[in-house]
Amino acid sequence: MEDLLRDCVLEQGVSWVDCLPLIEFTYNNSFHSSIGMAPFETLYGRRCKTPLCWYESSEGALLGPEVVQETTEMVKMIQEKMRAPQNRQKSYHNKNNRKTTDSQFQVGNHVFLE
Repeated sequence: MEDLLRDCVLEQGVSWVDCLPLIEFTYNNSFHSSIGMAPFETLYGRRCKTPLCWYESSEGALLGPEVVQETTEMVKMIQEKMRAPQNRQKSYHNKNNRKTTDSQFQVGNHVFLE
């Protein structure tokens, strides 16, 4: 999250306060292989459709097409930035994790399970 926030602030030249909700939205709606779905979907049982409805109930919100376009572009940029750390973690895991298919066990062998 820190790397994504840093990238967005440096690349877009906006305040981190403006980027944080979109980073959070993107992260919570991206597929996680460990749980087999997005974290938001796991928690609420449905996917979150859009971050554009996040305003206080006392505020009037009028969203034009340019706001929708800017938000969509920002979310796509964050998704692209998220792929690099995910690929790095995946390659690190694959390099340092011995696959069980490489191990062959016979009936009666004792093995240590973590």
